[in-house]
Amino acid sequence: MLTAIVLIVAEAGTVPEVAARVVNLPGVTDCFSVAGDYDLVALVRVKTHDALADAIADGVAKVPGIARTNTLIAFREYSRNDLEQAFAIGLE
Repeated sequence: MLTAIVLIVAEAGTVPEVAARVVNLPGVTDCFSVAGDYDLVALVRVKTHDALADAIADGVAKVPGIARTNTLIAFREYSRNDLEQAFAIGLE
């Protein structure tokens, strides 16, 4: 599974509409409104690099109301549950 985090700047006054469009795109699992330099953060999870390109370049980037994006590709995923389970069985 490939995961990308897409940071999104929306045009003024369009955050709810952009979020609704983004979260309904294939490959997008979540979309959060956030405070700071970006308006939205979308999580994209797909099985192939081609699907990643489709989801971001042909999907998210073409949503009306998006001014710009910054995409981060995840190498590894760490979660509190995974770490707690690893320490519980003695893995380092």
